[in-house]
Parts: sequence; C-alpha cells; structure tokens
Amino acid sequence: MTETLGSTGEFGLIAAVTKGLSTGEDVLVGPGDDAAVMAVPDGRMVITTDLLVEGRHFRQDWSSAYDVGRKAAAQNLADVVAMGARPTALVVGFGGPADLPTAWALELNQGLVDECELVEASIIGGDTVQSDKIVVSVTAFGSLDGRPPVLRSGARPGDEVAYIGRLGWAEAGWAVLARGFRSPRAVVEAHRRPQPPYAEGPRAALAGASSLCDVSDGLLSDLGHIAAASQVIIDVHTKALTVPEPLQAVAAATGVDALKFVLTGGEDHALVGTFEPADVPEGWTVIGSVAEGNEERPAGTVTVDGAPYAADTGHAHFRS
Repeated sequence: MTETLGSTGEFGLIAAVTKGLSTGEDVLVGPGDDAAVMAVPDGRMVITTDLLVEGRHFRQDWSSAYDVGRKAAAQNLADVVAMGARPTALVVGFGGPADLPTAWALELNQGLVDECELVEASIIGGDTVQSDKIVVSVTAFGSLDGRPPVLRSGARPGDEVAYIGRLGWAEAGWAVLARGFRSPRAVVEAHRRPQPPYAEGPRAALAGASSLCDVSDGLLSDLGHIAAASQVIIDVHTKALTVPEPLQAVAAATGVDALKFVLTGGEDHALVGTFEPADVPEGWTVIGSVAEGNEERPAGTVTVDGAPYAADTGHAHFRS
C-alpha cells in the first residue's frame, strides 16, 4: 500500500524531511523549534521569496518531484546572489493533497537539499498544509558579508550591460514540452532544472557592478526593471548575442524567431548587470549600453539595436 500524506500526517512528514539536515555556521537554531535563529554579522540580511503552484509553474507529467525541488530552491537562491549576497538558508512552505504519495514530498525535499548544497545553504524550517494542488513556497536568506547590496537602481550612463549564464533555454524547453515532445533533451532539462551561475553574483559585486538582476522573466523584461529603477535607457546589441544550436532547432521546429528565446525567455536565472567598462568581470558577455533618457527615448526604456521591441518583452503575472 502506497504511503500518502494523509497516512504519514503533518508531523510525520516534518520529521522525515528534517531528519539528517545539516546546518551551516550562519544557523544558530535550526528546525525543531517555533522559529529558526540566524546569525547576522553585519546587521543586514537579504531576504526573498517565491511561490510555485502546480499547473502554473510545473506539471507532474513534465517534471519529477526532484526537479521541482531543485527549481524551487534555484529561483530563490538566484535572487539572493543577484543582490551580490551569499545564500545562507531557506525556509519551505509545502501544501499538497492528502492522497499525494509521501515519496513525492520526500523527493521534492531531496531536490531542495541538493540545490542548497551547491551554495552551502541550509534548510532551517518551514510549514506543511493540506491543499487541493501542490504548492511550494520558498523563502531564502543571504549574507552580504559586509558589502553593500547591489541594487537595480544603480545603473549609470556610460555603463556597459553584461550577462553570464543561459538565456532562452528554459523557454525553449517549455515550447517543446507544450507540444508534447521531449527533445532536444538539453532544453527540456533546462526548463525542469535551471542552472544559475551562483558564484557570479558576489563576484560581480566585488568587481564593482553598479546594478544586478537575475533573468527570471526574460532579458528585456528584467533589464526593464533596471532601466526603470535607475531612470536610464538601456540598449541591447543583438550582434553580441549568440543563439545556441538547441534553441535554433526548437525555433525551426516551432516557427519562432530563435533570437526571441534569448531576448524574452525567462526562468534560466542568468545574471545581468551594469558595469563601468573596465569593471566587467572575465567570463561575462557585454551585450549593451546605458545612456541618459531623452525626448525620443525616455528614461526607463529598453531598446533593441536602438529601436523599441515590438513584441512582449517577457513574462508578467496576471497579464491576460
């Protein structure tokens, strides 16, 4: 007989997912009390949260529970490093139907644990509840290690725009899965399990990044957040962008412009930021420039090769 959340019970599930969890030096009190306690050496902590809802952010026929766990952790850890911070801990809220196999929840937990191990972050607590759909809510914490945060509002005219990581792979994977296919496997796996360049956030901060953002909604959309917060114009130079072969294959099969995947595809959690030209770290690719606003192109605008982008610039919640 398959064990389910109903037969395991809330406290049985909590005991199972917290058994053997290790905690880092930043964690003073971990799971098991009413709340966790974290050390905050310089008095500042980076905090971010994201929500994944079954049918909206993942499907069980597309992704394993382990994949969902890796993705849930990754999208939060990427937000932490996009502030130039070092991830330290996660708390996880989980809701699921009573007839969901307990093994699914344990596999999800293992995905969370394994993604956290990449950055030496600890899972320090959370909550469980019965719900009609599977819901995973993750809150991540990070330490600035004495540095100021890198904000979206710091871009300056004369800066260069640079990125590191994958662009468009997860979106191409979604396009493949939505049509009932499972190849190219590389883009399908990118949709299921992103690979953020975690080490590059703090590295960009140390290099002098003036602004930073993770690409969760799409390159143009997230650069729009920087442009609006900094009240500047950002122009993206498409000749500096490359479209990998798997994306070209998906574009050819689906009739989509391959470059659109790169410009507007989200959920890869690459990092994009602005730097003085001499400060761009090795390995980052310069793809654009920052300028002051004017009558023709007001501040807060993102253009592509000097012109407005005609299509949607990326994902937006609640857009019909």
